Amino acid sequence: MKPEMMSLVLVTTYTALLWIPYVLNRVIVRGIASTVGYPNNPQALAPWAERLRLAHANAIENLVVFAPLALSVHILGLGTASTMAASWLYLVSRVGHSVFYAAKVPWLRTVAFVGGWAAQMVLVWRLIGASS
Repeated sequence: MKPEMMSLVLVTTYTALLWIPYVLNRVIVRGIASTVGYPNNPQALAPWAERLRLAHANAIENLVVFAPLALSVHILGLGTASTMAASWLYLVSRVGHSVFYAAKVPWLRTVAFVGGWAAQMVLVWRLIGASS
């Protein structure tokens, strides 16, 4: 499997699993019935769990951008050492972003977010530059 596709599979899998810790916290805090139901005044999650929930939403939002870029690079056969490195940077950045977000580490969270964005821009640059 090409590196761009492997990083896409891994980051997609990570994103797909990211809900589990904060939902487990929801079960512990609110109970199963409230977790699967629609409580009127639900008890707040632990602060780390609420931050992880937000990080998960952010991961989904960014995956919507990264996935078509990585797929386009792959389908068009435009993979290079730069796109490979960018794809791995994206994966590491997204994992770091969620960990730093949940742990309330603002500067590193922001650096990780920018790393993921920069990785996306490398893929954009390759796609635009290859079409010129």
